[in-house]
Amino acid sequence: MTSSVTHLYRLARWGITLARRRALVGIEEDANAPVQVKRLARLARLATLTGKKGTRDYAGAFRAIGPAAIKLGQSLATRPDLVGEEAAHNLLSLQDNLPPVPFSQIEEQIAATFDQPLDALFTKIDPVPVGAASIAQVHKGVTTDGRTVAVKVLRPGIREKFAQDIETYEWAAAHVEAMGGEATRLRPRLTIANFKRWSHSELDLRREAASASELAEDMSGVVGYRIPEVDWDRTNGRVLTIEWVDGVKISRRDELLARGHDLDAIAERLVISFLTQAISAGFFHADMHQGNLFIEDDGTIAAIDFGIMGRIDRRARQWLAEILYGLTTGNYKRVAEIHFEAQYVPSYHSVGEFATALRAVGEPMRGKPVKDLSVGQMLDGLFAITRDFDMQTQPHLLLLQKTMVMVEGIATQLNPEINMWDTSAPYVRSWIRDELGPEAAIADRIKEDTETLFRLPGLIRRIEDQFPAKGGAPEAAPLPEIPLLTDKRKGGGGWLGYFVAGLAGAGAVWGASFAGLI
Repeated sequence: MTSSVTHLYRLARWGITLARRRALVGIEEDANAPVQVKRLARLARLATLTGKKGTRDYAGAFRAIGPAAIKLGQSLATRPDLVGEEAAHNLLSLQDNLPPVPFSQIEEQIAATFDQPLDALFTKIDPVPVGAASIAQVHKGVTTDGRTVAVKVLRPGIREKFAQDIETYEWAAAHVEAMGGEATRLRPRLTIANFKRWSHSELDLRREAASASELAEDMSGVVGYRIPEVDWDRTNGRVLTIEWVDGVKISRRDELLARGHDLDAIAERLVISFLTQAISAGFFHADMHQGNLFIEDDGTIAAIDFGIMGRIDRRARQWLAEILYGLTTGNYKRVAEIHFEAQYVPSYHSVGEFATALRAVGEPMRGKPVKDLSVGQMLDGLFAITRDFDMQTQPHLLLLQKTMVMVEGIATQLNPEINMWDTSAPYVRSWIRDELGPEAAIADRIKEDTETLFRLPGLIRRIEDQFPAKGGAPEAAPLPEIPLLTDKRKGGGGWLGYFVAGLAGAGAVWGASFAGLI
C-alpha cells in the first residue's frame, strides 16, 4: 500500500503544476470550499510566486500532469457543482490526444499479446495512427482474410500509471470528504470511484468489445443507427480489432451539407437514439463526442469507441422518463414527487416547496430552442436548488448527465433551432405509456408475485438452517468492541498531522522547483 508521504508528495507536485496555471485560484475564492483545502491551494500559489490575476488554464494544467489527469479533467468537465462553472467550461476543451507511441512498440505489443507474429493476423497495418489518445492509439489495418479494420492498442505501461494516480485520487478524496459540509454533500469519493470504474473498463479492451457487441444487440431494431462489428479473433485485453467505418465526422457540417444530408433529421435521430439507449435499454454509449460519431452515405449514424458506457436500472429509468416528461409538460409537482420517491431529496423537505423551486428553473426554458437558452443561468439555478434542499450527488446519473450535454451540443450544431424538450417528448410519452400504463403495471405485478412464490421454498430452508429444531452449537454472545491502537479513526492521528505533512511536502516541492528539479 502506498504511504501517506508518497500521496502527499504526488499531490504537492500536481498542486504546483495547477498553481502555475492559476487553476487553484477558483478554490481560494469558493465560499463553499473547505477551509483546509483553500489554505493548501493558497500555499501552492504562493510557493510558485503566482498572482491571482491572469488566465486560468485548467485544461493545460491537467494535460501537463499526465494521462490519468486528462481523463479525470474530462470527467470533471461535467461537474460544475464540484469544480465551478468557469473550470468546467474550460475543461470541455481538454482534448484527449497525445503524441503517438512509436509503431515499433505497437508491433511488439500486438505480437506479444497474441503470441504470434503480426503478419499472421494482418496483411497490413498503417504505421501512422489515425488517432492517439491518453490510453490507446488506433491504426487502420487489413486482416489476413481481406477485411478493413481499425486496430486499437493500449499504450505500453498505461495500466500501471493509471493505477498509481487513481490510488492518490482516492486518498485525497477521502480526506476532503472527511472535512464535512459541502464536501460531504458533493461526495468526491464516489466521483473518484466512478472514475476508477470507467477507467478500468477503458483499460480492458475486451470489455470495450463486449460493450460494442451488447449495444449492437440493443440497437438492432433502430433504423439509421449502427455499431461496427467486433473481430473477436483479433481482440484481447490490450488489442481491439473492429470493423472500419467509412463516413464523415458528424462535426463536419459543411461536408455533410455538400453530400446532401438532412441535418435536421440527423439531429433528431441522434437524440432519439440516445433516449432509446438510456431509457429503453438502460445501457448507453457515454462518450458520444463529435470524434466518435460518423455519418455514412445513406445517412446512418455510426458510433465508435465504447470504452465508457453507462448503465441505469429499470426503476431509475422510470424515474428519469417521468422527470423528463414532467419538465416538458410543466408538471413540476410530479417531478418533485419523483425526487422524494427516489430519495434524492431528504424527506424533511416540502414537496410543494421543491416543486416551486423547480418551476423557477424550468419555466424560462420551456418552448425555447437551445440557442436561446442560457446554460449558465440554468446551471446556477439547479445548483442552488441542490444546495437548498440538501440533495446529494447521484453518481449513477453523472454519466447520463455528461452524455446528455454532449448529445445536446452536437444536435444544436446540426440544427440550431432544435428544441430538446419537444424532440424528446413524443418518445418519452410513448415509453411511459408502454412501461408505466395499466397493462404494464399488471404484468409487473404478476411477474413479481410469481418470482416471490418460487422463492418461498428456499426462504423456508434458510430459516430452518438458521433455527434448527434441535442440536447444534448455541449462538455465541456478541463480543465487546475494543478500539485498537492501529485504528487511526478512533485513536491518534488527525488533520493536524496531515496538514503539517502537507506543508512539509509542499515545501519540499517548492524548494525543488527553485533548484530546477521540477
